[in-house]
Amino acid sequence: MQTDLIIVSEYCNKCHIEPSFILMLEEDGLIEIQEMNKEKYLFVSQLADLERYTRMYYDLSINIAGIDAIHHLLDRMQSMQQEIHFLRNQLNVYREKEYEEIEDF
Repeated sequence: MQTDLIIVSEYCNKCHIEPSFILMLEEDGLIEIQEMNKEKYLFVSQLADLERYTRMYYDLSINIAGIDAIHHLLDRMQSMQQEIHFLRNQLNVYREKEYEEIEDF
């Protein structure tokens, strides 16, 4: 058995969540489930996202469509933050070249 997989039914029992919730997340493409020998498995790499989705669903009463929208917005925000970081670095390079040209005079 691979150590990077977790059995869905065991995870649900330990975390007190419904297996149908996990299946709904998979249907909407928010997580991926692996099936082997008639058993469903989660990837360990998805646990942080799954825990976030679980809190949204059970604690905040956000439905799956809302979770999907939040996931999409957070992905866009992260992408924009990376772009801002890249652009700031380019701006700093431009400013350094500009200062070098001024010092050469």
